[in-house]
This record gives sequence, C-alpha cells and structure tokens, in this order.
Amino acid sequence: MSRIMRTWLMGLAMLVLASAVQGQESGFSGLARLDTAQSTISDTRHGLEVTLTLSQGVPYRVFTLDDPARLVMDFREVDWSGAEAGALITSARALGLRLGQIRPGWSRIVIDLAGPHMLEEAGLRIDRQSGAARLQVRLGREDAGGFAASAGTPDLPGWDLPAAVSAPATPRADDGVFRVVLDPGHGGIDPGAEVDGTQEKDLMLIFARELREVLLRAGGFDVVLTRDVDEFVSLERRVALAHRAGADVFLSLHADALSGARARGASVYTLSDSASDAASAALAERHNRADILAGVDLSGKDDVVADVLMDLARMETQPRSEHLARVFLEGFRAAGLPLLSRPKRHAGFSVLKAPDIPSVLIELGFLSSPRDLKNLRDAEWRAQVAQAVSDALELWRDADAARAGLVRQ
Repeated sequence: MSRIMRTWLMGLAMLVLASAVQGQESGFSGLARLDTAQSTISDTRHGLEVTLTLSQGVPYRVFTLDDPARLVMDFREVDWSGAEAGALITSARALGLRLGQIRPGWSRIVIDLAGPHMLEEAGLRIDRQSGAARLQVRLGREDAGGFAASAGTPDLPGWDLPAAVSAPATPRADDGVFRVVLDPGHGGIDPGAEVDGTQEKDLMLIFARELREVLLRAGGFDVVLTRDVDEFVSLERRVALAHRAGADVFLSLHADALSGARARGASVYTLSDSASDAASAALAERHNRADILAGVDLSGKDDVVADVLMDLARMETQPRSEHLARVFLEGFRAAGLPLLSRPKRHAGFSVLKAPDIPSVLIELGFLSSPRDLKNLRDAEWRAQVAQAVSDALELWRDADAARAGLVRQ
C-alpha cells in the first residue's frame, strides 16, 4: 500500500475514533446497530457506492484486498442482526458479501468485487442530535495495476487484530501429559455450513467444549481449543496455535453440507496433495477458502507452506495420522455411530499441514442430511461421539508410544 494511502487511512481512522469518543461522551454507548433500511450497496456510473447507517459512530477502517478483489470494512463492534446480502446489494459490481464478528469486539464486512475497482473515498458523518452515523465508501474505475499496488491490510495504531502465532523456539519438556488441540471449524464472520437456522460454527464449538470435558475427566489429557468463543481464526493461526501449545495431536472438527447429495454419516480425513475423490477435493477447496472469505490478506505467503510441509508430513507424521484415522473409525464403528459409505478419506486441507503433529479432520456428519442434523443437535448423541473419540485417543496414544522407537528408525 502506498505511503499516501496509508497516511490517509490513518488520519481517517483517528478522526472516526475521536468522533466515536465524542458520541459516547454525549451519552451514546453500547453496541452499534446497522439500520438495514438505510443501508445499500449500489452502482455508480463507473463503480459502486456503499452506504452503511449505524445507530452510533464507531472507529472503523476501510481497505481492499486483491486476488480476488475484495473491499473490507472493520468496525468496533457492530450488531449485524437482520442484515442480508440480498437486501443490501443492488449493484452488479458486488458479487456477494459476508458480515459478522472477526474476533470479540471486532466486526467485519467483506464485499466480493466483480473487478479491481479503485477505492476513491470513504467518510463517516455523525448526526449530533441522534448520534446516528452514516459511512459512505465510493469505489471508482477498474485499474488492475493500481488496485494491486494499493491493496493490503493497513498497519494502523490501535487496530490490534492478532498476528499469526509463531511456534515455540524450543521443544516443550516431556512432562508426561498428552496434549490434544481441538479445532472447532469456522467461527465469527465464517459460519461454515448453514441449514434451517443451524450453523456449523456453533455446533462445532459446542461439541469441542463437550469433548474437552470428556477428555479432562478421562485423565492424562491436556486440552487446548483453537477458539473458545465465536471468533474467526485463520487457518495459519490454527496450526500455529497447535505448535505453541506443544500439541501431541490436532483434531479439526467439522459438519459440512452438500446440496443435492445424499451423503450422511461421519468420516475422517488425513492430509494428501491429491484428494481421494471429487467430493473430498471440493470439500477441501471450500475449507481452504475460509481465509479469503473472511477478508484475510494472503499476499506474500510462500508456496513452501503448501509444498514442503506436505513432504515433511509424509516422512514421519503422516503414517501416525493415518493410524489415528483408522483408530477413530474403528472406535466409531464399535460405538454404533453412523459412518459415510467410505469414511476414510484424504485431501489437501491446509489446517492439517503441521509437519510435526499428527493431524486429522473429523466430519461428524452432514447438516444437509436430516438424520445427521438431528443427531448433531442431540446432546446425548454428541456425548456418545465424544466418548468414542476419547476412547480412541487413549488407544492410539498407547499404541503410538509403543511404536515410537520403530517410527524414529
């Protein structure tokens, strides 16, 4: 991003921060709400204009991301209740939008653009009498070169969205505790699959908390969640959190939906650079796009992350992950839990790319299956699954320890 653009955005953010403080001093506080009737995304002659009307002024920032072209707007925090893309978008240059929480205290809107429309201006005005605020953002002509040069997350003071967590510099001490990192899929602005008002992100967080309690009661386990609230966590950060925790195993938890398909039952995935089938490839592609959908800046990411880590995983960790997947499926069968017709699968899931941590992705079922959806909503059924996971982990832990010497050879 150019120095002029960064300076302009910094001044803009600080101006709005001052306005918000002034509004709070005047008696306006609490969560800002979006007035959907007074908000729109519409065409202009050469671009598009975004108008968002809020119940009060809040600090905000606006920026664009490239490949694909997106407009991103961050806020301190906004209640998006009742907002729907179909009601807001009247512009042919806006292909879609997502809005929600990016982390506690932070909200985000991501608008997918039909082309690289340059960000021309953004401004927020606050009505001194009502305290209501109107944010207007204007995008102009398409300019691929200019858009790419100006795109990127601005580095502004006060916008302390978390950076990726680095792995510990030294290995953790062997204290005899088996550390399990549970990764509830999706979160925040990324809801995952949605069927009949049920969102994948909510079900997976509920199940991860329940599974944590079962593992802790079993004894011998230390459990860490990549998220314990409804917040967005990037794929890179999920893996980094597992490294920081010194994880012995990483379990990513999901419950997808397939439109027009009859798939139902649980399945377990391991990492591979080629998918076991077309459905697995499509599933991995959707999961791996979570960062883009949430407006994460992926510029500068090294392809080594996609290539070398998979090679390293195959050398030692991959056979352990394959064994872990088989033990889980055997445990699910023994517990009488419904399984997909071919439940052992593999695909290129980015979240499984830790080279030194056995990792699997468990699809507990499909929200698109009425039977699976009913099961996933049932606390007693989830308790059965949690117990089966706990029992399988104990078996695998003991077997893996016994095989450790042979694996190292």
